[in-house]
Amino acid sequence: MGEFTMPSLGADMDEGTLVEWLTTVGAEVARGEVVAVVETAKSTIEVECFESGTVTELLVEPGTTVPVGTPLAIISPTAPVRPPTARGPVPAGDATATPLVRHQAAEEGVDLTALHGSGRGGRITRSDVSRAARPAPSRIQASPLARRLAESLGVDLATVRGSGRHGAVKADDVRAAAGSRTGEDHAPVVEEAFVAAGARRAPRTSPSDTRTVASTSDRAAIARLMSRAKREIPHYYLSTTIDLAAALEWMLRQNSTRSVGERLVPAALLLKAVALAAREVPELNGHWTDGRFVAAAGVRLGTAVSVRGGGLVAPALADADRMPLTDVMATLKDLVSRARHGRLRASETADPTITVTNLGDQGVESVFGVIYPPQVAMVGLGRMTDRPVAVDGMIALHPTVTATLSADHRASDGATGARFLTTLDRLLQHPEDL
Repeated sequence: MGEFTMPSLGADMDEGTLVEWLTTVGAEVARGEVVAVVETAKSTIEVECFESGTVTELLVEPGTTVPVGTPLAIISPTAPVRPPTARGPVPAGDATATPLVRHQAAEEGVDLTALHGSGRGGRITRSDVSRAARPAPSRIQASPLARRLAESLGVDLATVRGSGRHGAVKADDVRAAAGSRTGEDHAPVVEEAFVAAGARRAPRTSPSDTRTVASTSDRAAIARLMSRAKREIPHYYLSTTIDLAAALEWMLRQNSTRSVGERLVPAALLLKAVALAAREVPELNGHWTDGRFVAAAGVRLGTAVSVRGGGLVAPALADADRMPLTDVMATLKDLVSRARHGRLRASETADPTITVTNLGDQGVESVFGVIYPPQVAMVGLGRMTDRPVAVDGMIALHPTVTATLSADHRASDGATGARFLTTLDRLLQHPEDL
């Protein structure tokens, strides 16, 4: 029997809110399958289970905030477990019944002392309570979050087509119904958190009001982590200007033979070059753990993404140094889209080994980022700017970008950082090798 626990989804995460269950008691789940949606102070994440089996208990109700490591569900081996023969199922007066099960029984009017548990050791499960509950044939199947969200948004659940197990209505179904009815975007993540927690939503006065609330919460989380990073990490900073003429000319030739959907953009070349440079200079690719630097086995390239309502998340491109450029493009597009809609998976946010922040599209020429612990480096990229460069004794205007490096002086020094930026420059002068 295994416990599915509240995961740690970042160095600054001490607790999380269970927003929605995407599985039910009795369902068989496979390793890597998404089973829950969890909200952190910065974003909403889809969480996968780490073992295969049958969900025998859901221990935490949606809307509950619990510390990292708290058991959320029990997943038992798929093979049936024979109950003890020496003693039959234990009555509720003596058997284990979790607070969640007792709460459910009280809500549904079930006398626990009259039940015999079907769980291991006679434990009473939620499904035992559900079977004994008074029949409610007219009750619409919907997750608790979906019900609260429907009430908040004024959506009649009877009119919503459910996409969940056995037609159950999920929160996304309610959001879609609300969006199609009003023509507005779905409720922001911060509003869903209040609904999930059972709070009444205040009347919405304007989109800017909601964004302000979201930004305040996110900024507080970011401020805590960045304060810790600046306090604990001795940063050093380097920058260089990289000529992108060769890279962009090669990209244009490649795009002339590609379909519109597969055409490359400069960001893909820059990210792939950063990933390759991290592989060549492993002293900057890893984590500072227990007072020492631990180099990572591969490159998980974090990419800073601004999310709706304020705040930042940094989903990771796993093995970005080994991805073909076309895959880098496709993966980046998918991650950014889902990050901005709060649908990232836990495995996509866990343990980036080096992070890139690109503010070129915001008009910034250079950015010196704050390292995200326990990482030891962050790369900043600015906007492309035409600058005069010397080419074969002549002055010409070439597209250039300012690349910066923020690094942890405990793990490396300026010579190592300079080697990284020099490697990044060299790679971009030979884009055919990316």
